[in-house]
Amino acid sequence: MKTYHQRPAEVQRDWYVVDATDQVLGRLATQIATLLRGKHKPTYTPSIDGGDFVIVINCEKIRITGKKADQKIYYRHTGYPGGLKATPYKMMLAKHPDRILRNAVKGMLPKNRMGRHLLTKLRIYAGPRHPHAAQQPKVWSPR
Repeated sequence: MKTYHQRPAEVQRDWYVVDATDQVLGRLATQIATLLRGKHKPTYTPSIDGGDFVIVINCEKIRITGKKADQKIYYRHTGYPGGLKATPYKMMLAKHPDRILRNAVKGMLPKNRMGRHLLTKLRIYAGPRHPHAAQQPKVWSPR
């Protein structure tokens, strides 16, 4: 029996809407990463981008557990000497709630060209509205 290897021309892409209201950050991010990679499909091939597009709404209502709301800090570097910037979780949630989920999903994707490409298929919106109604997205309910 031969191992199935999906070809890029055979990929069926769907659009999914995920509501992040009262979802735990890490558990939601793993499911989004699975959808982006296509691991939920029987035709999954690790070297091929066979995943779907994901639209996340209400990311400002995402939930985290424990003391992370007080202790979690996001770091980034400007590229200049001494340019390390630290942003606490509460400030990040107030200013850029979409970056919280994007960073969590990015950490769960491969650290190569394909991982960067997969991240372009993720659309995150702070509120309940999104401009992708023409794609007729299906509702994905996290397990």
